[in-house]
Amino acid sequence: MVLSFPYTPKLGWSISRFDTFKMCKRQYYYQYYGKFDREFDLLRINTLKGLTSVPLEIGNIAHEVIKTLLERLQVTAKPIDRDRFLSYTDKETLRISTGKNFSEVYYKEIDSIEPREAILPRVHLALTNLLDHERLEWLMKEAITEKDDWVIEPDGYGECRIDGQKAYCKVDFLFPVGREIHIYDWKTGKRDDKKHGKQMRGYVTWAHYHYGIDYDRIKPTVAYLLPEYKERSIQIDQDDIEVFADRIREESEEMYEFCEDVEENVPRPKEVFQMTDNLKICAWCNYRELCGREDVRPSAPEEIPF
Repeated sequence: MVLSFPYTPKLGWSISRFDTFKMCKRQYYYQYYGKFDREFDLLRINTLKGLTSVPLEIGNIAHEVIKTLLERLQVTAKPIDRDRFLSYTDKETLRISTGKNFSEVYYKEIDSIEPREAILPRVHLALTNLLDHERLEWLMKEAITEKDDWVIEPDGYGECRIDGQKAYCKVDFLFPVGREIHIYDWKTGKRDDKKHGKQMRGYVTWAHYHYGIDYDRIKPTVAYLLPEYKERSIQIDQDDIEVFADRIREESEEMYEFCEDVEENVPRPKEVFQMTDNLKICAWCNYRELCGREDVRPSAPEEIPF
């Protein structure tokens, strides 16, 4: 059973929050403390915060369709009709992406986004790679017997405690097979062993905290869906978790230093949150116009800094 927590304003660690904090303090300020800003209207800040991008939507749609696929397997393990599945994917892609504001259009990198051309082919490839891989067959044969215990993108933000520290670690898919508890995380972006290994340690800690599962029984796997299906299994033990917990405490303390009131999560003045000097980061930032850097352009997809 997933535990619940009373609301507290104090910030909680997450890998995305700390990564933003390390990349650019000004971006971090707008992302998490926009309501405190006195220079720009909150509506403008929130509009920029709500911008999406083609890579983000590819990942978002793939996750949504996989979630539906897994929920379908909980109802029936009949063979998947590929044509119907891909037709459903087409409809979901259009439904999810229609009406969204893309940063590529907002910052005039391109005139418009046509989901059928810019998004759907990559989503199709990601999902076809999963359909064709033996992992799906394994799920339908080995894991299906305990389908009632599957945890598929649970509600909420994945709040837990890591050595007493408030943290957010939301799993994609957790399921038992025998004595083992597997955690799968779907990725459509490039491989990043350091970042994704850290993320999976967070998920293992979440599972241990909420379900009381021994660490040696938890088997985390990163599943890369593009350009082909590949898995990276990660071995984690008690010593790893202790080191991880120390790191989360240190990173939380770093972020606390930028708060005037830690318990109420009130930030210090915006001027303390310095802009990065790395324009490659600015090129992918939704808030770059607020810093007068709206003309900075991405130079190549492989240079995405996160």
